Amino acid sequence: MAEKKNYLKILTNGIIKENPTLCLVLGTCPTLAITTAASNAIGMGIAATLVLVCSNAVISLLRKVIPATVRIPAYITIIAGFVSIVQMLVKAYLPEIDASLGIYLPLIVVNCIILGRAEMYASKNSVLPSILDGLGMGIGFTAALLCMGIIREFFGAGTLFDIPMLAATGVYQPILVLIMPAGGFFVFGLLIAIATRLSKGKPKKPEEVGCASCPMAKECAGKEGGCENA
Repeated sequence: MAEKKNYLKILTNGIIKENPTLCLVLGTCPTLAITTAASNAIGMGIAATLVLVCSNAVISLLRKVIPATVRIPAYITIIAGFVSIVQMLVKAYLPEIDASLGIYLPLIVVNCIILGRAEMYASKNSVLPSILDGLGMGIGFTAALLCMGIIREFFGAGTLFDIPMLAATGVYQPILVLIMPAGGFFVFGLLIAIATRLSKGKPKKPEEVGCASCPMAKECAGKEGGCENA
């Protein structure tokens, strides 16, 4: 039971508490560049998640074989192999997503989220926890991208997944700045503030310590304003 709870904690850690985009502020380049549409966000998120899971698994398997002096080049080579596979699959079956993501799809190779999890987690843990860590971080990354994509597309273009929504009413005037770089930074900052608040939770009250634990309780007993419980 304890082991299952530990696995669940590893999986959910990257969604809110250590969300790679909103809490650790990693992978901001693709986050700001491709989130002008929700479909782009899902495409990038799924691609990055697949690479995260697969690269974490292989690096964890080879963690005792890869020499420490060449670990970073080895990690990049492994990640690049999986990125190439994902890119070919996207080109073959989802050409529209490939065209929308452009250069940012092959640039997953140098995405600091993937390389960071390889260095900080997969290289130090067994295969199953590494897979769960990659999956959790990938879900957190995808969720952050999707939130940004929905907000920017819905309010900035009046559409959602390229389906006319607010724009079709003829009443709402899209806020075009939201699909521009400045709007991306604004929405990104807003989501970071929300994620920070959620990760902290409610502030805890300090514990009240009774006089019984105070070493000076006997000395101040009976004095005005002194300990009542001494």
